[in-house]
Amino acid sequence: MNRVLRAVLVTLLWVVVAAYIFYAATLARTHRNGLRVSEVRVGLLDSTAQGSLVGEREVRERLQRLGLRLVNRPVDSIRLQAIEEALLRNGFVSEVRAYMTEEGVLQIDLSQRRPLLRLLSGGMNSYVTREGYIFTTPPRSSLYLPVLTGDYRPPVEATFNGSLREEVDRQIAVMDSLILHLEREKYPHYRAERQNDSRLDSVRRLRIKRRGFLINRETDEEFDLRVKQKRAEKAALRRHFRYIGRQIQSRIDRLTDEQERLQREQKKLEKYYEDFVKLLTFVEHIEQDAFWRSEVVEICATRTAGGALDLSFIPRSGRFTIRFGRLEEVEYKLDKLEKFYRKGLPTLGWERYREIDVRFSDRVVCR
Repeated sequence: MNRVLRAVLVTLLWVVVAAYIFYAATLARTHRNGLRVSEVRVGLLDSTAQGSLVGEREVRERLQRLGLRLVNRPVDSIRLQAIEEALLRNGFVSEVRAYMTEEGVLQIDLSQRRPLLRLLSGGMNSYVTREGYIFTTPPRSSLYLPVLTGDYRPPVEATFNGSLREEVDRQIAVMDSLILHLEREKYPHYRAERQNDSRLDSVRRLRIKRRGFLINRETDEEFDLRVKQKRAEKAALRRHFRYIGRQIQSRIDRLTDEQERLQREQKKLEKYYEDFVKLLTFVEHIEQDAFWRSEVVEICATRTAGGALDLSFIPRSGRFTIRFGRLEEVEYKLDKLEKFYRKGLPTLGWERYREIDVRFSDRVVCR
């Protein structure tokens, strides 16, 4: 086979392949244009070990509430990205993938978040993940998780959904912007202050010269009178400019006080976020320990007068409350409490006390 013939055959082969691809694409497009959604299937890719966070029924109801009537609609009219975005607005959903099959089935696969804790405190009814993501408890959800009660609430609204770290960063950024704006508001006052200081200096430099030299020379009495009048005038001007200076400084101080208040709020936000992280770390520690995971039924969190987080437990065994205190020396306190469980309570009696306090060093106080 010569070179020319081989080139012709290769060219013909590629023409046939291209024609087939074009025909297949046209056939597929024609088929898709007439295709309608025959069914919507929902796949929950990862159910939680603690129970069901949400079911297929809730997903379908969510689509209906959004007005997404999908069955029997032309496939080309389905906006898959819009469906994904709509479902992602539910806090319990971490990932969504929507796609069409060749048979016209709309498949929606969801991945759920894995909650660590349920917040029933401070007016909240929300789940929290290990990463600090908070979302409102879905209707009809049933998870076996530690429950947090009391008056404690993270630094967000009761209906908040989202990452607490991102929300704290957002609030701090807003405050940074306000602090900068307040600093700029000081500039006109700084200029007024410099002008006022300059005028006050000019008053201090005022001098009186005796009129005349040899002819029409003023008498000593006349000169002394003018000196007295000028001194009174200078004193009045000094009082006036010092008063204006105090007014200007008062305005600057008010702006500075507001800046310092915002900075204190920023520090408080960071402190509250640190407490939140400590709380999640503590709950995770409890969940990883088989004994405490089965024993701790409810955690009650309150804030002390100084703003510190204070914890109490309601255990499964006995009829007492455990005062745990601040989230400090956690392992030491739990170890001390477990030893008291195993060696003290069987001897003293499980029904004898109403409160067991482990906040104090080297001892357990029972009341």
